Formats: sequence, C-alpha cells, structure tokens
Amino acid sequence: MTMDRIEYDEHSWLRHAVHQSRSIAPLLPIMAAVFIAFLVIGIAMPVLPLHVHRGLGLSTFVVGLVAGSQFAASVISRPWAGRHADMRGAKHAVVAGLIAAAVSGLLYLLSLQFVGAPKISVTILLLGRALLGAGESFIITGAHSWGVVVSGPQNTGAVLAWMGTAMYAAFALGAPAGTTLYATQGFTAIALVTTLVPLATLVLVAPLRPAAPTARARSGLTKVLAAVRLPGIGLALSSAGFGAMTAFVSLLFAARSWTVWPAFTTFAVAFMLARVCLGHLADRVGGAKVALVCVLIEAGGQACLWLAPASTLALTVAALTGLGYSLVYPGFGVEAVRRAPPQDRGLAMGAYTAFLDVALGLASPALGLVADAAGVGAVFLMSALSVLCAAVVAVRLINPSAPLPNAAVAASRTP
Repeated sequence: MTMDRIEYDEHSWLRHAVHQSRSIAPLLPIMAAVFIAFLVIGIAMPVLPLHVHRGLGLSTFVVGLVAGSQFAASVISRPWAGRHADMRGAKHAVVAGLIAAAVSGLLYLLSLQFVGAPKISVTILLLGRALLGAGESFIITGAHSWGVVVSGPQNTGAVLAWMGTAMYAAFALGAPAGTTLYATQGFTAIALVTTLVPLATLVLVAPLRPAAPTARARSGLTKVLAAVRLPGIGLALSSAGFGAMTAFVSLLFAARSWTVWPAFTTFAVAFMLARVCLGHLADRVGGAKVALVCVLIEAGGQACLWLAPASTLALTVAALTGLGYSLVYPGFGVEAVRRAPPQDRGLAMGAYTAFLDVALGLASPALGLVADAAGVGAVFLMSALSVLCAAVVAVRLINPSAPLPNAAVAASRTP
C-alpha cells in the first residue's frame, strides 16, 4: 500500500470519527434521560417476584401476571405513543411517559398500605405496573423519534443503537441496585425510587430543545403497519435468540455444571461493545445488509451453544450471540423508518418495536415447551432456526424478489 493511500485512509477515518462525534453529541442529553428513566424498570425487575410471592404470599401465577402486565401495556400503547410523538412532539411524549412512570411509583406506595389485604394490594400493584409499561412506551418511542429528528434520518441506525445502549445499561445497573435496596429498605424504597427518579429526569429533560411535531396528516395505522411489517417480522424472528439467552442460558449452564453468571456477562459485554463501536454501520452500509450479517452471526452462536462441549466455548459463542443480536434492532429499524411515511416516523417506531414485544412475549413460553419435550439444549437449536428465518427476511429486504420462509409468509399476510 502506498503512503498516499495510507494517508488517505487515515484522513478518511478521522473525518468519520469527527462526523460520529458530531452526530452523537446532540443525543447525549436524550440518552441520559432514557438511562435514568429506565433505571426504575431495572430496579424493580429482580425484586417484584420476591415482593409478590414472599411479601404478599401470592402464587407464582400472580407473580407472572404482575410481571406480564407491564409487557402487555407496552404492546398496547406502542402505536398510541408513536402517534403522540408525531402529533404533539417527541419531547412531549417523553415527558408524558416520565409522568406516567412517577404516578406508577405512587401506586406502588399505595399498594403497600393494603399489605394486610393481598388481593387489594396486588390489584393496585397491577395498575401501577400497567401504567409503568405505558410510560416506558412513551419514553423510548419519544426518545427514538426525538433522536432521529435531532440527528437526521440518515443517522437512524446510530440513534437506535445508542438509545438501546442507554436502555440496556440502565437494566444492567438497575438489577443489582434494586436487589440491594430491597434487601436493606424493603419494597418501600423501590416505590420511592420509582416515583422520584422520573420526576428528577423531568428536570433534565425540561431545558432540552423540543423536536417539532412531524405529522401534518395521518397516514393511518394500517398503512404504517404495512410499511414496517417485513422489517418487524425480521426483528421478531431474530429475537428468539435473545429470548433463549435471557430465559434459558442459565438452565443450560446449570445442567452442564458450568458457572452460570459469566454467560450473561459475556453476552451483555459483547452486545454493548458492538452497539458502541458499530452502531453507525446500518446507516453507512444499509440496514438490511447489516441485519443479514448479524442474524447469521447470532444463529451461529445459538447453534454452537446447543453443541458446546465445554464452558469456554460456550462463553465464546454466548459473546458471539451478543455481537450478532446487537445490531439486529437498528439494522431492521433503519429499513422500517425508510419505508414509513416521513410524517409518521414516531408511529412507525412504535409499531416496529411492538413486533419485538410480541416476539419476546411468545418466544419464552414456546421455547419452554421445547425444553420440556426435548431438553434445554434443544432450545438453542430451535432459536437458531428461527434466527435463520430472519436472515431470509433480510435477503428479501435487499432483494424484493427473494422468497420468504413459510413462517414469515404467514406473518406477512396477517392484516
């Protein structure tokens, strides 16, 4: 390679680094708001089952009901949150979500006044969880839309990657913080944090410059769903790997007498590093192309977990799964935003993310049936096959004449 060529490459890299820093800098306050807001969700995750089952003395079914109420509310409210961001402005959606989250904390506190009547207490807690799920939809959908407006549609992939990084970092730090709070101060501390942290985040969000509403005329939910449906199907199919990791990798490692916690750590570290270092690729190379490469990496990681004979190899391929899955959401997300009407980007992001919510809600129970029938290792074989179907969807997005797998065909015909 000549010196001129080397100098050109160095200058090209420097220009890219400067461009990246300029495109990310405006996102930092929004990312900070997302991080702080999602801490309240991460803090409650590990302790709610303990509070409901041990503190209130209710069944594990009720534990699942309380945990699932937030998920159900998130799915239902995604399109509403997207439409709100388009019509009222993305900042308005984030503020509305933060207020809803704070009120959910007040409901947590109210539920503690009825601990002696567990059914009343858990009913109030269910309402609080549902309200928190709706608040989560408004916060993340508004943040995505706000980031796209601030950075420009040409940086959609980077926006989705960085917002997701802030969200997952909040989950990762929230879990140990919540466990410590609950062990030392009880569920009252969780309720207070859920109330006060969103209110504190409002102070951070208030001075930020709002993004103007984008919707001048409504395209209709059906039209937007048609635009994002194929990328959404790709996201849903590829999310089986994520569902397998979060729900079953601990059982796999335990069944093979391996130390459990490093599986989560290696997966999360690879995921975060890829988001930080490679989040811009979907914008530069193309969302479908990045998604295609990533789902192939993810599928390979899942298949190798099924076959892994030793913990060292299993940890390596757990990291491979994290690397692959990290850019699936922004990759398919770029395609979803590109296909949606410009005035409905918020609604498009809400509808697109709903595919992820539904997939994670269905994948874990389905993979649980696989584990019961064929053993926990088979879970990772089935998730690998599902992720491979997402690769076919990515090819279809690159080449519209490519055929879809049967599962994707059935989903794509659903109105």
